[in-house]
Amino acid sequence: MDVLKITPRGYCHGVVEAIRAAKQTAKARPGEKIRMLGYLVHNTHVTDELQQNGIELVDRDNRLEGLDTIDGGTVIFTAHGVSPAVKQKAADRGLNLVDATCSDVVVTHDLVRDLAERGYDIVYVGRRGHPEPEGVIGEAPGKVHLVQDPEDVDALEISNDKIAVTCQTTLSIWDTAAMIKRVRDKYPQTEAYNEICRATQDRQEAAVEAARECDLVIVVGSERSSNSKRLVQVVQELAKKPAYLVDTVKDIKPDWLEGKQRIGVTSGASTPTQLTREVIEYLEKL
Repeated sequence: MDVLKITPRGYCHGVVEAIRAAKQTAKARPGEKIRMLGYLVHNTHVTDELQQNGIELVDRDNRLEGLDTIDGGTVIFTAHGVSPAVKQKAADRGLNLVDATCSDVVVTHDLVRDLAERGYDIVYVGRRGHPEPEGVIGEAPGKVHLVQDPEDVDALEISNDKIAVTCQTTLSIWDTAAMIKRVRDKYPQTEAYNEICRATQDRQEAAVEAARECDLVIVVGSERSSNSKRLVQVVQELAKKPAYLVDTVKDIKPDWLEGKQRIGVTSGASTPTQLTREVIEYLEKL
């Protein structure tokens, strides 16, 4: 079987920086209670390793409520970012703060805060329930309008002449472009700021291009990972090829591979290299 190793794949700079910050914190503060407020990055294997390094997971959908369970020590904010209210509450509780927010996400926070201060309403394209939109929206409560689907755009009722649209950093670049267009069609005065990060764009474009030469694409990544799921989506929708998300090599089903000659392999931005390597080695032996 021919295996096409799609590049770029795997860890992005934001994930590398977040993991480094967490491990350095654990090393520098032995014996201290250290918690991460949610999954540092959206991969179970990374989270398990961090817990083995003494960093406890506080897994709460509501970050503010999650802080209520932390009674001292250090709290690490994840790569997805948190709202100012979470930072303030953590400080009020006397916790030591380590902010591992991805620098690309920080840019979006700064953008939304600046736009709101200048009197804009902001339409934010993102996924409900994901921590990144939660943090960004918290920069300007009441001024940021989350839209996930075209129907959400149709339901908007904004009377402000000053409108901007931006987005979560890990979405499909094609879907997001269509959503931004829909917002601008409804509100022609809208200023557009596409904040999908370069790592996400590069991985999606490479996956779609490579998939056209493959019979099947396997994406190694966690079900929690937005960017991993978007890789599957763009291959299926744009390259018109079958694609599957696997957490580890054990998730590969033999019937997927029947009659297939060339398999493409890529991985999400928070997927450890070893997991992808095991998938590639398995396929190469077939």
